[in-house]
Amino acid sequence: MPENLRILLVDNLMIRRYGNLRMGPGRKLMTGAIRNNWRLCEFSDRDMARLLAPLGIRSWGGRITNRKLVLTARNFRPDVVLLGHCDYIRNWALDEIRAILPNVKIAHFNVDNPNFLEHTRNQLSERMDSCDGIFVTTAGDVLKNWTNGRNFCAYMPNPSDTSMENMDNGRKTEFERDAFYACNPSETPERTAFIERLRAKVDGRLKCEWFGLNAPMIWGAEYERVLATTKMSFNINRREGDKWYSSDRIAHLMGFGILTFMSSKNSMQDFFSPDEAVFYDDVDDFAEKILYYNSHDDARAKVASAGRAKYHRLFSGERVLKYMVETLYGAKYSEPYEWASEVYR
Repeated sequence: MPENLRILLVDNLMIRRYGNLRMGPGRKLMTGAIRNNWRLCEFSDRDMARLLAPLGIRSWGGRITNRKLVLTARNFRPDVVLLGHCDYIRNWALDEIRAILPNVKIAHFNVDNPNFLEHTRNQLSERMDSCDGIFVTTAGDVLKNWTNGRNFCAYMPNPSDTSMENMDNGRKTEFERDAFYACNPSETPERTAFIERLRAKVDGRLKCEWFGLNAPMIWGAEYERVLATTKMSFNINRREGDKWYSSDRIAHLMGFGILTFMSSKNSMQDFFSPDEAVFYDDVDDFAEKILYYNSHDDARAKVASAGRAKYHRLFSGERVLKYMVETLYGAKYSEPYEWASEVYR
């Protein structure tokens, strides 16, 4: 493993959103590289594809973008290439990078999109033969489906960063709302139905906003403002029951010191105790616990702050990235990562 590591990170950096950004895992891995004192070069594939598209034809822009990625690798000479979802980047470009830099390590990281979705499975299958490693935010034997004897597939947590999740709501006592939840309601009818049953039990008994349901969806600075002014929130995934799976919202909620409620079915108790997060078994248990913590603010604050401290300690971007790089190089781990058992080769 090189002493002065050079990383080329390829992801959707949302330059064309003009500041209306998401706190995406790619950016947290970028800050993690900087905190680890590693040399970093960023490449935003979607922005480049649109910028370079002749006459606005994205397919042409995509091919040019792949050429520019190869040129970037030739100029920057990375030791590691990390690719996010990167739908514009083709494997032939990665093959050309490997021909130019025979010792380069290439990995794909796939976050938030659960691997029970067909689109995610297709993404992982596409990268199997071109990447040395694949990292996903779901654990379990299912990861063996994306190994071929030459690569590995491993779990990675949703990373956090204290410059993004930069508040501790557990220390606050004044809020604009008791709780909130934000989602895209069109994604999963089953989740929407579960939320509607929950709403029927708690609406009118606490001040809660449901962005994407009875309020407009929120992004960017407005989303961060809501995070900073809320005392409780719900980490309800598109599907529950997959080992260690969570949407990346878990990093936003716990990272802000918001008391976070999550299903007991995903084994996140392996990382967090009931003193650091609230686990529910079903909708009745969920509603009962929401109402309890809403009326017991000292208990709410204690659990929320403890959860925030634990999340940033375990899952900081620099720690997650260090684990990814050490796994890529097959190096002896520099510390005992709590999730390192979930690496399949």
